[in-house]
Amino acid sequence: MTFSKAELWQRFVRYYTAFPNLGLTLDISRVNFPEGYFKSMEPRMQAAYAAMRDLEAGAIANPDENRMVGHYWLRNPSLAPSHAIRHQIEGTLAEIKSFVAKVHDGTIRGAQGTFQELLLIGIGGSALGPQFVAHALGHPDRDKMRLHFFDNTDPDGMDKVLASLRGKLGRTLTLVVSKSGGTKETRNGMLEAKFAYESAGLAFEKHAVAITSIGSELDKLATGAAWTARFPMWDWVGGRTSETSAVGLLPAALQGIDIDELLRGARCCDEQTRSTVTAMNPAAQLALMWFYIGKGRGEKDMVILPYKDRLELLSKYLQQLIMESLGKEKDLHGHIVNQGIAVYGNKGSTDQHAYVQQLRDGVANFFVTFIQVLKDRDGRSVAVEEGVTSGDYLNGFYLGTRQALYENGRESISIAIDRVSPFSIGVLIALFERAVGFYASLISVNAYHQPGVEAGKKAAGNMISLQCAILKRLGTNEGRRFSVADLANAIGNEDLESVFKVCQHLVATRPMVEGDNLATPDKATVWLRR
Repeated sequence: MTFSKAELWQRFVRYYTAFPNLGLTLDISRVNFPEGYFKSMEPRMQAAYAAMRDLEAGAIANPDENRMVGHYWLRNPSLAPSHAIRHQIEGTLAEIKSFVAKVHDGTIRGAQGTFQELLLIGIGGSALGPQFVAHALGHPDRDKMRLHFFDNTDPDGMDKVLASLRGKLGRTLTLVVSKSGGTKETRNGMLEAKFAYESAGLAFEKHAVAITSIGSELDKLATGAAWTARFPMWDWVGGRTSETSAVGLLPAALQGIDIDELLRGARCCDEQTRSTVTAMNPAAQLALMWFYIGKGRGEKDMVILPYKDRLELLSKYLQQLIMESLGKEKDLHGHIVNQGIAVYGNKGSTDQHAYVQQLRDGVANFFVTFIQVLKDRDGRSVAVEEGVTSGDYLNGFYLGTRQALYENGRESISIAIDRVSPFSIGVLIALFERAVGFYASLISVNAYHQPGVEAGKKAAGNMISLQCAILKRLGTNEGRRFSVADLANAIGNEDLESVFKVCQHLVATRPMVEGDNLATPDKATVWLRR
């Protein structure tokens, strides 16, 4: 269903809402909901508002883990349900600012001089938020430290980062971010970094900072080895909502970003999205659009299309925030619901030369969220044509793509911000955090746990145990050739495919492990060279 130009103009006037205090506008007119939709959903939205009030007041909002959910307190500590929590938040922010000032003025320094490089080791929300903010707000002419990331347990990826730090480790500060301290990817990255420092004749501990829960494995390690500093994480802040905690604020401040403005933007958006008048609540409107378009079942994918290079990583950040929060097997009552919304995207107008072709003419299994930035650059622009700038073309591509999609029956939401700034990035973070919370209430799922992630970690641990068993069996039978079936039988594991895949990995990575016929799994043999 599409509307005539006159009808579409009337819908635009009615469903275009400006929030001047946020430097934000929201346009939902190109979602084809009927006129009575908001009224029909009002009881459910009021229930969602009530649930959010309870959450912010300190109710157990994550029942599976019996935890409060407190990322909203991070930008307004006065909302914290206890003086102790308020003191922790305020004290940590003060400690971050004090530490950063000492790093920048050289009071805290590396073995070879003032810290100039920053290596962050984390995964998931412990890396995606800082990466998004660093990319959005960093600038080589302004950054006080250059950021690098270990965000996986890929050896080649870590080697690539370390190559960029060759000869600079003595001026590189490393942040290790892990709530539990037991996350294997982060632990592995820490051990790889430690080895690199020590190979360069440097004490890792004098260049290391931990961001972790008090009493965790990482906290104990950092305390015992006298790391340069430690900052807390709390069980009431999930990784994907941790950007306004030390996880995001410390690296941003070290980079030179104004974290007070980031927090102010998030706080102002929080205040706006507490409104129980849906027409004045942009997060509520987003949640209702997601619900309508996907029929409350996530039946259509969300394509994030920011028309700004600085927002290129927004889609990756939102991919985790939305999919990890909403992708759940069971609802709050234990019923199997298999909920979620798939999220992907890159940036405009790059995507117009990639998958926008399918968006317009192919499978209509998506909706687009356009992000427009009104200010296109600092300073004057050159003309690329008579009276036309590069920024004019970027705006034209955004408007043209939006129109071309709508003419073919593709729905979209448009968000605009005045400019990319610490304030506006704080607004966007808070806007989508709140929208996720509202939508989770509408579909009755727990947005604040991640049982699927934990299942993956457990399965990975089982594969490591399998590998150890295989190596042990090969080691006690040097030179003996094992078929996959023989090896599986010898170690008492019936999963022949996993046994084969582990052997394939070992042959590729362990010089002493050799193999034959690996292209034919049922004829493959492996052995340990004598």
